[in-house]
Amino acid sequence: MKHTPATLPIRQSVVELCLELSRRGHFSGTGGNIALRVDAGHIAVTPSATDYLTMAADDICVLRLADLQQVAGARAPSVESGLHAKVLRARPDVQASIHTHQPVASACALLGRPLAVPPGRLQATLGPSIPVVGYAPSGSGWLSSRLARALRPDTHAYLMRNHGVLCCGSSAGAAVQAVEALEALCRQQLLQALSERARREPALQAALRRVADALAA
Repeated sequence: MKHTPATLPIRQSVVELCLELSRRGHFSGTGGNIALRVDAGHIAVTPSATDYLTMAADDICVLRLADLQQVAGARAPSVESGLHAKVLRARPDVQASIHTHQPVASACALLGRPLAVPPGRLQATLGPSIPVVGYAPSGSGWLSSRLARALRPDTHAYLMRNHGVLCCGSSAGAAVQAVEALEALCRQQLLQALSERARREPALQAALRRVADALAA
């Protein structure tokens, strides 16, 4: 695949998606990355360490899905390209993969406990449960392999221990919906946990209420 203007609309979509996720508070600085499927053999990936506000379509990298060989893009690809490639290789139904350090879900990732998803809208968006992927260094094959073992065909969000989350979807819009649904689920479950602890430990009620108020704001 040669670098042609035909890839520019998808690469521009990556830029716009990064800006939208940043505006919603799920990306900050350079803390997050995206892969969109270009075709059966290629993906468009955010560049490494590039501020979203300065990013342009030409900066977006196009990689061969099979071996991550770069075929277009003015910068080096994200170190998490392998992570996204694992998802897009294993899930042909997935068109978009998003890795974030969104605040509330990342807090749940630190706790290291899988989450049950209640039936209804959230389950339709996220899947029946949210698994935890064990910690491994950022950008490593170890992390990619751990995520690959956790992948399920009906699950669209994953907590990565000490490393934020990964969400995916059948379109960019569906992947963003998963990001937002996961944040809502994590906020709901953390608020419930704070309430239960406050009932068990009355002496901590005032402090826990302040945390809950900040979380709900």
